[in-house]
Amino acid sequence: MKRKLEGQVAIVTGASSGIGAGVAKALAGEGASVVINYSSSAEKAEKVKEEIQSAGGTATIIKADVSKEEDVLAMFQETFKQFGTIDILINNAGLQKDNKFHEMSLEEWNRVIGINLTGQFLCAREAIKEFLRRGVVPERSRAAGKIICMSSVHEVIPWAGHANYAASKGGVMMLMKSIAQEYAPMKIRVNSIGPGAIRTPINHAAWQTPQAYKQLLKLIPQKRIGEAEDIGSAAVWLASDDSDYVNGITLFVDGGMLLYPGFEDNG
Repeated sequence: MKRKLEGQVAIVTGASSGIGAGVAKALAGEGASVVINYSSSAEKAEKVKEEIQSAGGTATIIKADVSKEEDVLAMFQETFKQFGTIDILINNAGLQKDNKFHEMSLEEWNRVIGINLTGQFLCAREAIKEFLRRGVVPERSRAAGKIICMSSVHEVIPWAGHANYAASKGGVMMLMKSIAQEYAPMKIRVNSIGPGAIRTPINHAAWQTPQAYKQLLKLIPQKRIGEAEDIGSAAVWLASDDSDYVNGITLFVDGGMLLYPGFEDNG
């Protein structure tokens, strides 16, 4: 049986750990050749590559800070040099620099917007250029290309103490919808995944102790934390022809966090 992403090429930004690593492994498991992008941890990126290769997949590593235009351009050129083209972009790189709003520095604001939002703009722009150049190759996919933006439940839920992060994710939502609308006629599909609480290094404090975990579960009707594999499965579906008529949506993978669990007992 043919794997869902056989013969396709995917760039996964921020793929050295957490959600990015989980998505990279899931795409490779369905036959995609994966570019593992990282910005600081070469050792972790190498580990993800080794896991993919030991499972029979194909992967390479490219260092780039997605907030820097020259890094993004170089990453895409290196991808084309190695694989010829790109079919899938997973715009995953993101970070938090939390602070009370009245104490938030401009550097904290700019760094989060730079990686989480500007980085998605730069990578999506280069991917779309290639999709338009190449067009649809039916034996690869029914789409000319697929972009999956990693958003968050915080594109909807306000988050005190995290104004820069929530603003970046609200921006990702409208960026995704606007380019989905603009390029749908060219058979380019653009969607987002909105994770809830996922067991990753970025939110380690939220689940590291039994007390913290119990508190976290109050926000999740399904009463478990999400795993990177949950996001990987969603990404495979959105990147495959199984979702060919899906364009411009945020697929929330959150265990029901957006169901306002504070109202479980009628408020």
